[in-house]
Amino acid sequence: MKSNVTEGNVLFPIFIKLHQINTLIVGGGYVGLEKLEAVLRNSPKANVTLIGKEILQKEIWKLAKKHKNLKVLEKPYHKKYLKKRDMVILATDSRKLHEKVKKQCNKRNLLVNVADTPDLCDFYLGSVVIKGDLKIAISSNGKSPTLTKRIRQYLEEALPEEIQEMLDNLEAIRDQLKGDFEYKVKKLNEVTSSWMEDKKPKKK
Repeated sequence: MKSNVTEGNVLFPIFIKLHQINTLIVGGGYVGLEKLEAVLRNSPKANVTLIGKEILQKEIWKLAKKHKNLKVLEKPYHKKYLKKRDMVILATDSRKLHEKVKKQCNKRNLLVNVADTPDLCDFYLGSVVIKGDLKIAISSNGKSPTLTKRIRQYLEEALPEEIQEMLDNLEAIRDQLKGDFEYKVKKLNEVTSSWMEDKKPKKK
């Protein structure tokens, strides 16, 4: 008999092209700014609208000047702002509002993230390691953002600075390889295996 209990982290990680969809952030305070910065840090050309009854963080306005695809509205939330959206991030201090917006989003099949409220989330915003074109997303299944932050810091220090050079070289090698997909994967595995072996700390 199969158990209905699922163990471990069952989240499916994906990397979304935010410049090809429309994202709404609700909240003009510190948390709203934090979520906005996370979005723009990873996707500087993301199409984002941030709405807040009050835009309490001046940095939000500064970001709007730097990012032409960011629109900031200092207005109370209304469900009309869900039109033509693909994803919604809620970042106010009102759970009542979050629950209301969540229900409205469900009716429109919109994915929702609610700051610090895992039970209302369709997805989580994990910590992300960025080294040039390399990105590594880290998830604790919503249990400990602090731990994922520490792991991110560790990986940022551990990954070699020349990782971008390696990525560029691999792209060039892949473009030059002849043969079917299986052959290309085999050759690239050989190259990356050799490179990783060279980067291992030498035993004293």
